[in-house]
Amino acid sequence: MRMLLFFDLPTETAKDRKIYSKFRKFLISEGFIMMQKSVYSKLALNTSVVNAEKEKINKNKPPQGIVQLLTVTEKQFNEIEYIVGSATTRVLNDTERLTIL
Repeated sequence: MRMLLFFDLPTETAKDRKIYSKFRKFLISEGFIMMQKSVYSKLALNTSVVNAEKEKINKNKPPQGIVQLLTVTEKQFNEIEYIVGSATTRVLNDTERLTIL
């Protein structure tokens, strides 16, 4: 499964930018990878991982703005079409690096 997180937060004041930065750093610390400026993704093994991550996001959500989470299968995620641009290869971001014990 893949979790796609979309957010649109205000950045007009210094306080807004600090909240934005704190939320972004939280996402990175949780293992989310930036796909676009306000679109992050994370690999999840099952629905219990997704539910646990949802709880963490709810605890760290910003007071204003929009935060959305969409969960898709790996097959659906791999069918992303790039209309303009291409995928970056700087980060290994697939199930090959995953070890299940």
